[in-house]
Amino acid sequence: YAQQLPQITQYMNNNYAINPAIAGMYDYYQVNTTIRNQWAGVNNAPRTNIISIYGRHNKNIGLGGIIYNDVTGPTSRIGSAVSYTYKLSLNKKVDLSLALQGGFTQFKIIKDLQTEHIDDPLLQGGDIVRTLPDATFGINLSGSNWYFGAALPQLLSSELNLMDDEVAKIYDEYRSNGKLARHIYILASYTYDINSSISLEPNLFVKAVEGATTQIDFGVKTQYKDLFWLGMNYQANNDLSSLAVLLGYNINNRFNIGY
Repeated sequence: YAQQLPQITQYMNNNYAINPAIAGMYDYYQVNTTIRNQWAGVNNAPRTNIISIYGRHNKNIGLGGIIYNDVTGPTSRIGSAVSYTYKLSLNKKVDLSLALQGGFTQFKIIKDLQTEHIDDPLLQGGDIVRTLPDATFGINLSGSNWYFGAALPQLLSSELNLMDDEVAKIYDEYRSNGKLARHIYILASYTYDINSSISLEPNLFVKAVEGATTQIDFGVKTQYKDLFWLGMNYQANNDLSSLAVLLGYNINNRFNIGY
């Protein structure tokens, strides 16, 4: 299940892309765009583009939507989804949000970009394109300066059926037809005001899926007077790119540009 889902580093700035229940936290709509080029300088390295819009429609209902494109070598995946979130107030300080997101995903293998195993029957003929329904369930607890939630993307665990019947007979014993595996995401954040000008925001992002090592991201972000921010992420169990430095600037409290 190698990187079935898009990977983003600045998840704290586009947290809806991780958990649709986040939409229940904000009493305004916001639009976020994420562009990520992983392993710069490496041919056919992963490239990800995401745009999302989300927020509370009224006191108890949050709405959102997302469109993404993820390319890795000869494989690509595009998709879109919309979500509905219902927020409950457990008490004066804690809210519970439940979300269901539904949409589609299109998986594609461009055979001309595959340079190895060219005699493999699976790689004969035209490109492989599969379009499937997809869903995500999310839950989120939040207070005035913190949140803790979980999401189950690829909830339907749809079969990709990458091979036609004749080729499938050859590979049947190896179960090579492909499946969108259900993942588990856990996302949490806490904001601490050091003083009236500086805030500190530690965060945690856990990604788990059957057959792969659980990945844990630790991050911290500090912001000065709502003008600019600086942060750092550390990914455990990732020897290729375990550390990332982040920075950003807020423009008129309406636009946030990060790198």
